[in-house]
Amino acid sequence: MLAPRIVDGLIELVGGDGVIARGSAARVYECDGWTLERRVPEVVVLPRTPEEVAAVVRLLHRHGVAFVPRGAGTGLSGGCLPVAAPVMICTSRLRQIVSIDLANRRAVVEAGVVNLAVSRAVARHGLFYAPDPSSQSACTIGGNVAENSGGPHTLKYGVTTNHVLGLELVLPDGEVVTLGGAVEDVPGYDLRGLVIGAEGTMGLVTRATLRLTRTPEGVRTLLGVFATVDAACQAVSGIIAAGIVPAALEMMDQLMIAAVEAAFQVGLPTDAGAVLLIELDGAGAELDQQARAASDVCHAQGAREVRVARDEAERAALWKCRKRAFGAVGRLAPNYCTQDGVVPRTKVPDILRAIAGVAARHRLRIANVFHAGDGNIHPILLYDERDADEVRRVIAAGHEILRACVDLGGSITGEHGIGVEKINELPLLFAPQDLRAMQALRAAFDPEQRCNPGKIFPTPGACVEVTRPRRQVPA
Repeated sequence: MLAPRIVDGLIELVGGDGVIARGSAARVYECDGWTLERRVPEVVVLPRTPEEVAAVVRLLHRHGVAFVPRGAGTGLSGGCLPVAAPVMICTSRLRQIVSIDLANRRAVVEAGVVNLAVSRAVARHGLFYAPDPSSQSACTIGGNVAENSGGPHTLKYGVTTNHVLGLELVLPDGEVVTLGGAVEDVPGYDLRGLVIGAEGTMGLVTRATLRLTRTPEGVRTLLGVFATVDAACQAVSGIIAAGIVPAALEMMDQLMIAAVEAAFQVGLPTDAGAVLLIELDGAGAELDQQARAASDVCHAQGAREVRVARDEAERAALWKCRKRAFGAVGRLAPNYCTQDGVVPRTKVPDILRAIAGVAARHRLRIANVFHAGDGNIHPILLYDERDADEVRRVIAAGHEILRACVDLGGSITGEHGIGVEKINELPLLFAPQDLRAMQALRAAFDPEQRCNPGKIFPTPGACVEVTRPRRQVPA
């Protein structure tokens, strides 16, 4: 239990309203979007400035206290679960957009700035911030950096690391360092790139210099309707092979279509085997030609219909279905568990067949909505947590799906991170010596492992045994 004098010290640094000790208020922070496991932190600290963050970390370092960083709590792998860390440092009050440099298309923002707020701040200048997780109206830049977040438009625009030029990082001993900078290329090792996606195990990000992107001149959004998932997957490959680089290629299978249509009533064909959402952006003169070419590819692969959104309202309705698809799943089952894996794009039909096999073998219903263009799958396993046998089958099925991703040349995560969820799966990808090398690298930043301990690596005592999946809210 944290000594009272340490709690008093934290209150001196951030004020009484910036410290939450154990109690019902702290329970709000017991988990993120991955609700399989929950732990209430002993103390939650809510600093208002980067300087307060550094002061808090220095105090904890002096007393040898471990801590876990947390943004908005929208993560999906338990990355901010307080494992062996009594203190949680929440950056949600660091909400200042420090500066916007329109001429050089950059913005400096604090870690607690909400992703969508960046795009809104620069929209009238014809700019936007490209990474767009489905949680972008809630998730923060600091959390995006920790998980190297992507989103539906990753296919064309890349992930967070492609749009962060520099970082201000508070090291586990409280020292403040700057990694990267305002220019495109900084000599020396890319320590900025090393920290992005490190899930808060190397320090706590307080500010980020972001690259802003010119808003495309025009957008065309199409919906291809297919009898089978295989046919839709062939259309994805065909579109890429035709030299078209869509901004997004998103797919939903029949079970997911039914849930989404029941929730939003936008006219999706519930008898279709799959729908493919295709978004093209760029110069207006080229878009119509690309849209025709993409439509031709879909028809050549057996699409029975290709709809084109006639206006922004129709486009918004289609994206509402995609980005809120997970919320609609609640109509299908009392509980669901989402997996996040990656396979090479050409292997998407194979992994979907593997998922279908897993579903049959374990007598489960599994819906699919995923980033088809880059092979990032999100199978959603439906179940009822009151059925203990079904819960066991869900857990076993999830492991089998991740193993199948690896067997097909893919990975156990595309955008959700390892956190505590996939610690036991990491050895599927890395040999023991690989893991030791990565841990040695981490130790260069955090030799005493006081910054987000018990995450990513399968070290003794750090693993969380997943026994009871519950509802979660995917990206």
